[in-house]
Amino acid sequence: MDISNILQNEWFALALQWLNNLWPALLLLLIGLWVVKRVVNVLESLLKRKHMDEAATHFVGQIVKTVLTVLLLITALGQLGVDTTSLLAVLGAAGLAIGLALKGSLENLAAGILLVSQRPFKKGDFIEGSGVSGSVEKITMLNTRLKTPDNKLVVIPNSSLINDNLTNFSANATRRLDLTVGISYGDDLLKAKNVLKQLVAEESRGLKEPEGLVAVSALADSSVNFTVRIWVKSEDYWPTYFDMTEKVKLKLDEEGISIPFPQRDVHLYQHGSD
Repeated sequence: MDISNILQNEWFALALQWLNNLWPALLLLLIGLWVVKRVVNVLESLLKRKHMDEAATHFVGQIVKTVLTVLLLITALGQLGVDTTSLLAVLGAAGLAIGLALKGSLENLAAGILLVSQRPFKKGDFIEGSGVSGSVEKITMLNTRLKTPDNKLVVIPNSSLINDNLTNFSANATRRLDLTVGISYGDDLLKAKNVLKQLVAEESRGLKEPEGLVAVSALADSSVNFTVRIWVKSEDYWPTYFDMTEKVKLKLDEEGISIPFPQRDVHLYQHGSD
C-alpha cells in the first residue's frame, strides 16, 4: 500500500472534518455577533428609558458587549472541536498573569464601575479633577474624556478621578459668584458700598433668593476690600462674572472712586558730612 496515498486520505479526511465543523462555527460567530449587538442596543435603550446618564449607559454597554463576545468566542471554538475546558484553564492562568501585568488597567476598570454606580457626574457636566477642568464627553472602561473650554480633548484615567478630589460645578442648579473689590482708603466707603449694591440689584441674572451681599471684608495693606456676592444659575456663572467685573470698574471710575494697586513708598535720607 502506498504510504503517500494513506497520508493524503488522512489529511483529506481531517480537512473535511474541520470544514464540517468550520462552517457551523462561522455561522454561529456571525449570528452571535449580530445578537450581541442587538442585546447591547436594547440594554442601552432600556437604561436610557430609566433616565441613566448617557456616559454611564455607554460604559455598561461596553462591559456587557465584552463579556458576551468572550463567551461567544469560547462557544465558537468549542464548535470547532477545541477542548474549551482546557482552554478556560489556560485563559484563567493567562488572565491572572495579564491581571498582574495590567494592574493599573484593572484599577481603572474598577474605578470606572464606581463612577458609574456612584454617579458623581454625568455627560455634559463641567468638572475639575486630577488638575484638569472640562465638560464630560464620555466614560469608557478605563478612562473619562473631558473637553476643555478651549476645545481640547483630555483623557483622564478613571482611578485618578476616584483617588483625587473631584469638583462638579454643574451638580447644582445655582452657584454663588464672589468678587473682591478694593477701593482706596481716601475714598468714601459708604458711597462705594451703595454703588456696589446698586450694581448687584440691577444685575438681571442675579437671583432674588438667596439674596446678594456687599460687605467690607478686609482692611488690606493698600485698599479697603469689599466682598460682592451674587447667586446665579450655573449656566450664567461665567457670563455674569465677566460682565460684573467690567461693570464694577466702569461704575467706580464714573463715581470717582479709585481702585488702588499695590505700591511702596521709598524714603531717602541724606547724611551730612562730619
